[in-house]
Amino acid sequence: MHFTVKIKSFSLLAKNSMERYETGEFESGGYKWKLVIYPYGNKDKNVTEHISLYLAIEATDLRPPGWEVHAIFRFFLHDQIRDNYLTIEDTTKKEKRFRGMKLEWGLDKAISLKAFNEVSNGYLVDDTCVFGAEVFVCKERSTGKGECVSLIKDAIANKYVWKIENYSKLNAESYDSKPFNAGDQKWKIRLYPSGKGLGMGSHISLYLALADPTSLPPGLKIFAEFTLRMLDQMYSKHHYGKVSRWFSASSQELGWSRFISIGYMNLTNMGYLVKDTCLVEAEVTVHAVVNALS
Repeated sequence: MHFTVKIKSFSLLAKNSMERYETGEFESGGYKWKLVIYPYGNKDKNVTEHISLYLAIEATDLRPPGWEVHAIFRFFLHDQIRDNYLTIEDTTKKEKRFRGMKLEWGLDKAISLKAFNEVSNGYLVDDTCVFGAEVFVCKERSTGKGECVSLIKDAIANKYVWKIENYSKLNAESYDSKPFNAGDQKWKIRLYPSGKGLGMGSHISLYLALADPTSLPPGLKIFAEFTLRMLDQMYSKHHYGKVSRWFSASSQELGWSRFISIGYMNLTNMGYLVKDTCLVEAEVTVHAVVNALS
């Protein structure tokens, strides 16, 4: 037997509203397991008048995502009068597949409380009982990759304005705004004053970028609708671009290589540059997030 748990004063579990008891970890087949006991039935499964028993695997053992463990297990209940054990198991005796979406397997109605409390059965003696579990790992394998798409209801738009002073003195290839939050992610505006790609030398290039793409969990993707605006400080006739795109570690910045021509930007009567200062606004709404499925 791989694990036993002795419970003294069993009747006090109900009096203390302890509807679920989870044991400490024990090891079998190179994995960590726990025995889970519902002394008066698993109410989430509408079970009454029975004891529910489950075997649970430690979730951190099921990494990387897609890993799964197949196991056969049995539960035991000690007959303290005759010093032997009642074996409790799934009648199909089939191996169960433990994985990220199914960490527990067991029996909703392992034994009736009537049989458990029957003095002649020897399961409960002086208000003390002993449960046990035996686990055999059959195989382990990776099921490959998967992903979970979470769509965001009532997504909120977040705005951020970046004030760039001494614009005429900008001489680096690119400049980043301070990070700002939108949809539980950190973003920044990236400006190429002399252009990038198709806009090199003729246009200002403007992008929305993930602030720290190296920290993203593997498989994470973010679908965002965003608008970038070069604010007209005189007439409020803002120059803007709007688009919806997927962001990820491999697609960190998205926007326009030819956002606005350098000549048009520098016209003093257009209001984009006032006292050598420009204002760039980002409006970001995150509509969906994709994570690796575990």
